[in-house]
Amino acid sequence: MKLPGHWIASPWRRSFAAALAGALPMFAFPAPALWWFAYVALVPWILLVRSAPTAKRAAYDGWFGGLGFMLAVHHWLLPSLHVFTLVIAALLGALWAPWGVLVRRFLAGRPPAGRIAAALVVLPSGWLMVELVRSWQGLGGPWGMIGSSQWQVAPALRLASVGGVWLLSFLVVAVNVAVAVLVAVRESRVPAVAALVATAALTSAAWVWSPRPEADGRVRIAVVQPGIVDGSASAEKRFAREEALTRRLAGQDVDLIVWGESSVGYDLADRPDLAQRLASLSRTTGTDILVNVDARRSDRPGIYKSSVLVGPDGPTGDRYDKMRLVPFGEYIPARSLLGWATSVGKAAGEDRRRGTEQVIMNVGDGLRIGPMVCFESAFPDMSRHLAQDGAQVLVAQSSTSSFQHTWAPEQHASIAALRAAETGRPMVHATLTGVSAVYGPSGERVGSWLGTDASTAAVYDVPLATGETPYVRFGAWPVYGAVLVLLVLGGVEGVRGVRRRRSVPAPLVPPARTVHESPVRPGR
Repeated sequence: MKLPGHWIASPWRRSFAAALAGALPMFAFPAPALWWFAYVALVPWILLVRSAPTAKRAAYDGWFGGLGFMLAVHHWLLPSLHVFTLVIAALLGALWAPWGVLVRRFLAGRPPAGRIAAALVVLPSGWLMVELVRSWQGLGGPWGMIGSSQWQVAPALRLASVGGVWLLSFLVVAVNVAVAVLVAVRESRVPAVAALVATAALTSAAWVWSPRPEADGRVRIAVVQPGIVDGSASAEKRFAREEALTRRLAGQDVDLIVWGESSVGYDLADRPDLAQRLASLSRTTGTDILVNVDARRSDRPGIYKSSVLVGPDGPTGDRYDKMRLVPFGEYIPARSLLGWATSVGKAAGEDRRRGTEQVIMNVGDGLRIGPMVCFESAFPDMSRHLAQDGAQVLVAQSSTSSFQHTWAPEQHASIAALRAAETGRPMVHATLTGVSAVYGPSGERVGSWLGTDASTAAVYDVPLATGETPYVRFGAWPVYGAVLVLLVLGGVEGVRGVRRRRSVPAPLVPPARTVHESPVRPGR
């Protein structure tokens, strides 16, 4: 990115340019889903930051670029949170300020080959630290991780089974750094090309040598998507619509039926009539039904979102209470300070309560499923723990009803492909209003998506698999490696700082004299 010097010299214009550059990666995610664009989308941002005249200005470029990135990938929140979306984007964008300093430190001017080689490791490591921090549930979770843009690329999905979405993010940023060097630093194009070749070789090696899930039979899973149901008594109308769609599955020999998030608006203990209707559906279809109850519980205080398994005799007792809640959507952090958000958007009027542990449910003839609710599917560690605990199928119940006609439904559905590839377990993403999707153990799509205009019940032949992927076994090892890289960098910079201070000669100070004009004796 080369802008006229007089134009970019203005701090505000430069900040605006940084925000625009930071927003570019949004086109790599669904709905556009230009996955290839992710490998060059960061280049304008990197080129801008490397030209910063000072480290402080580079930090601002990183901050405003991060603001643009967060606002772009969360733009669909604007109708719900209004101006508060800008506040959140500005706060989280500050996480990229140190990354901006690192970009300038390693790429400013005409960096030698050694510094370029270090940048290809340090800058992706710094990016991973940003993704790690913002992945904390209290900060909104890992929505829009740059590596998740590769959800439909088979070699990338194979890499996800090795190091999770973290490894993909590392490689995507490394490629962007190499391309930026190719564009801006003619003298260092050889190491940049070498880095691109090494990345291609690594991807090819993972494709050939990484373990593949071992096929282990198939199950038939049905997804019931009722579509938009508005107006008064919408909970009753939605239940009736889901009931009618489920009855169509009779005689189709399904092994599990999945309803979406908030598909039941009443606690089943308070509404035995609904529990009986669900049990009747289970007997009619010959299988268990996984529903999602969004209601005030009768056995404890507060509102919970819970995955509840219902069999021919009623609720089986298997229940999972959602653990990671959506900030502002399902609770307001520090409500005493930020409760005013309810007056400017659709923030939660009452905080939902959290579950305490993940659950494996046994369905029918011994099928073990691991349920998650809504944006919990974005957290790699949750699906990994379910796979470790023996889940054969991962199930995410979602809604996204508030974000129809935006990019959110498609992006949410795409995340499940990464979770399936990481764990080597198929994943079912069932929603109320679309997009619903199913993926096999390698992250490959099974059947077709149910779009936001669909109101139907669809049956999927889902392949099962056994074995343990490297990611399930070793976890987020790219993150640990990134931490080590940054610790080593900090140590090296610290040693250099000490050496620089020691190498500076002491200032020449004339000897002090007594009142009799005699030099003071040393030591006195």
